[in-house]
Amino acid sequence: MTRRAVDLSLYVVTDTGLCGQRGVPATVAAAVAGGATMVQLRDPGATDADFVALGLAVREMLVGTGVPLIVDDRIHLVEAIGADGVHVGQRDMPPSQARQLLGQDAIVGLSVSTIEQVSAARGLGDGVLDYLGAGPVWPTGTKPDHGAPIGPDGAAAVAAASAWPVVAIGGVTTERAGALRQTGVAGVAVVSAVCAAEDSAVAAASLRAAWDGQQ
Repeated sequence: MTRRAVDLSLYVVTDTGLCGQRGVPATVAAAVAGGATMVQLRDPGATDADFVALGLAVREMLVGTGVPLIVDDRIHLVEAIGADGVHVGQRDMPPSQARQLLGQDAIVGLSVSTIEQVSAARGLGDGVLDYLGAGPVWPTGTKPDHGAPIGPDGAAAVAAASAWPVVAIGGVTTERAGALRQTGVAGVAVVSAVCAAEDSAVAAASLRAAWDGQQ
């Protein structure tokens, strides 16, 4: 059912507050220099206009890197930003509708935390999804309303049931990234581990080394 190859090794989700004075675009540039393979633009508090402006600045940083830019939830802004796709949650627009709006070339990801949600995703059929995000694996402060942590075993169960590559998110650190390699997921997603780091390039490089089995 996988439509295209997506490299989920190190998936960075932005947090404008955690990036601080350095800013999101510079943080993203540093993260990609350190080995990030996908970037999701997330800022639920931003107006649409501010979100588009931020997205355009981030996209500019990604030109020539080959790293896709994914928009969190705001499907109606993907085209204005020139992003490569969208990531939706269980309470956002249904992925099949997102696919219909964005066309076949877009990347579409979906958050799941249970096997039932994976089964529902499989019911969407071919050509809708490109990857799943599983979590939260561990508790995380960057999304206070998250559900109960699923742990590495939960991530492994999702990966085993999924027809698509799975990226694990929630409380991922350099120390934990290596352990997640054993669960069958295709990569790890981080927010604070990169956005709040003193040096985002070094943090990303450390995470990639852990994921790649070099630490």
